Amino acid sequence: MKINLSKFFAKAQTKFFRFLADKFFARRYGHRAVVLETIAGVPGMVAGMWIHLRSLRQMRTGYGPMIRELLAEAENERMHLMFFIEIAKPNIFERWLILAAQAIFWNYYFLLYVCSPKTAHLMVHYFEEEAVKSYTSYLKMVETGLVENVPAPTLAIDYYGLKANAKLSDLIRCVRADEQRHAVANAKFAEEQQPEQASYIATGDLPVERFEFKESKDRRDAA
Repeated sequence: MKINLSKFFAKAQTKFFRFLADKFFARRYGHRAVVLETIAGVPGMVAGMWIHLRSLRQMRTGYGPMIRELLAEAENERMHLMFFIEIAKPNIFERWLILAAQAIFWNYYFLLYVCSPKTAHLMVHYFEEEAVKSYTSYLKMVETGLVENVPAPTLAIDYYGLKANAKLSDLIRCVRADEQRHAVANAKFAEEQQPEQASYIATGDLPVERFEFKESKDRRDAA
């Protein structure tokens, strides 16, 4: 796909999924986070797996940094799900919805990534931008008292190194910064499909609340 068509398709898909999220969950952001983070954990795993297999097929090095970045993204999104499960307590219907959404989206994203990695990364970029907006709205509701600012789960406190008395608002800020990082990363991957070009995500583009642990340069560039 040409870049303009890729952008059009990616934005259209983002609007469609945003419509579904608004229709099902409206302003129930905790429950929205549970379902959407289940889906958000799919792209990084699919893309990382596909690039790993490409490296094996081509018998080439240089893919390691991109693979690790994508798998780290998937793991980070999985942790987001673990945090919000403790807060939102999904019901049976939402758990079945999660199973169905993940099964459909895994196959859909895999086919899209095989056909057009650029479009797939652009779509995730727009997804993550929408996630930042959603978490900003969620944070405002917490800060204005519309949603109770409950204590952050212990798992989140340990993961982010937060203070022992950290609240939901602190967690949302950290998760929102993660989503911004993923948006930046996927925008760069969409532009730079060669592994040698897509090996580094500049931390200067990221919010101050969250910086991922960076591996040593020797290890990062080894494969």
